[in-house]
Amino acid sequence: MRRLVRGFWGPREESVEELAGRWKATLDQVTRLLPHAALPAEWTAVSAPASSVPSDEGVLRAALQEARAADDWSKGTGTALRLTAAGAPGWTVEVSGLAGGDSGFLLQSLVIGIRSPEDTELPGTQLLAAVAEFWQPDFGDVTDDDVLDALEDEAEYGVGDPCVGRAGYLSPARAELVPADLAAPRTAVPGAGVVLDLATEGDVDTVVRAFERLRETGALRPLPRPMDRATL
Repeated sequence: MRRLVRGFWGPREESVEELAGRWKATLDQVTRLLPHAALPAEWTAVSAPASSVPSDEGVLRAALQEARAADDWSKGTGTALRLTAAGAPGWTVEVSGLAGGDSGFLLQSLVIGIRSPEDTELPGTQLLAAVAEFWQPDFGDVTDDDVLDALEDEAEYGVGDPCVGRAGYLSPARAELVPADLAAPRTAVPGAGVVLDLATEGDVDTVVRAFERLRETGALRPLPRPMDRATL
């Protein structure tokens, strides 16, 4: 089973030093929150040739610098880094980031993809809260293919549109538009926004209804294009 924890935001120029700090905090928290995954001390960079990357800020800074230098378009698109780790049997975690760019049309992002044994319960809201705290996105979610397919088929969701999944993160301006009648536990993120715990694993219908309600109130309206800021 593959599940995703995602955060998205608009243009925000950042140095490799700033990005390395965010990456280290993220990798460390993923390891802490998934103890049963028994993730190794070193991640593997998905590049040619593949290289080992420990959760060390200096090494991450060097990897980001190399990625930025190899991409003439990185100032606009953002600096891309993709790391993967295989842990205990059945566990694979991949963390992909595209950050630091100033494009008015391409969202910046941090995505954690987790493959785990069947019937494994993940700390989805905690992982999403970590993404929210460390990356300060505009919106984010805990989702999977079934949820995304249902949103596309039943609620006219389009790729790149703000959305929620079993859990959803909304930046401060979006959080102010959450309707009072939306019955979902809410967790404030230090310094920014709120995480909504919307549905249990497999409860796709509740996710679709929550998505539609949040869209009605404007909490999921897209950033204006071209984007001129990171969050709503």
